[in-house]
Amino acid sequence: MASTATGGGDGFSAADQPNLDLPSASVRVPSVVGELAAEFLGTFILILFGVGVVAQVVAGGIGDHDSIAWSWGLAVTLGIYVAGRISGAHLNPAVSVALALFQGFPWRKVAPYSIAQRAFVAALVVRWNYSEVIDKFDPGHTIKSQGIFSTLPGNGHAPVSAMGGLSDQIIGTAILVFLIFAITDARNSAPLANLTPFIVGLLVVGIGMAWATNAGYAINPARDLGPRLASFFTWYGGAFLDQYGGLYFWVPIVGPLIGAVAGGGVYRYGVQSYLPHAEPVTAS
Repeated sequence: MASTATGGGDGFSAADQPNLDLPSASVRVPSVVGELAAEFLGTFILILFGVGVVAQVVAGGIGDHDSIAWSWGLAVTLGIYVAGRISGAHLNPAVSVALALFQGFPWRKVAPYSIAQRAFVAALVVRWNYSEVIDKFDPGHTIKSQGIFSTLPGNGHAPVSAMGGLSDQIIGTAILVFLIFAITDARNSAPLANLTPFIVGLLVVGIGMAWATNAGYAINPARDLGPRLASFFTWYGGAFLDQYGGLYFWVPIVGPLIGAVAGGGVYRYGVQSYLPHAEPVTAS
């Protein structure tokens, strides 16, 4: 869902600044294979905690919406700590696209990163682990428990249409990307002491607490599509539909991509263009 680094553009980024507080002992240039492995594993952690908490609340009856919001925020933080030094921890195809458009991230890496951000495998782990509880809660694998894995308009019960879900995803992802850019811009007031993953996690908590009613705040195509596919291949025949019977799987893909471009563009041209340039460092 998030990124610890914005790359390129006309300014300095968090990735340009050596940060010895990061987990890696030394700064190094990772291979493309290393970057993709980091994106896969960071996304894996994201989904284990994120989809796992929804399964626990919905099927297990333990916890509430606040549990979901906080666990998703921690999931993002932990995923970034896993992947941040190696790949920048995008963990979200919409973030990768926005970074390529506005911050100089190489376009040639967008598709490989998006493929590596494969939430499908981690969702299968959650589905397997909670299979007994889910089967008891919803033996028919219906809309009643589908929301464990994928989002629905109005979370499956509020009176929200697919178009309402689409607009919600555009706004929510625009907020996410705008603030990721602000948090990770070294020319702005970037967090110090390796706190960026924690602050980005709090951002996701805030979005979950303020923007979850209309569409469940997927704000990440990988977060929704991967678990949706995992549920489809484990007997959720209606996984691609909403509670009204209409195709809905495209909404948390298209909405976040549009929102990421909007949020990234507003930051790039509304804030970043006016930031002071970093002063050159001179030897004393």
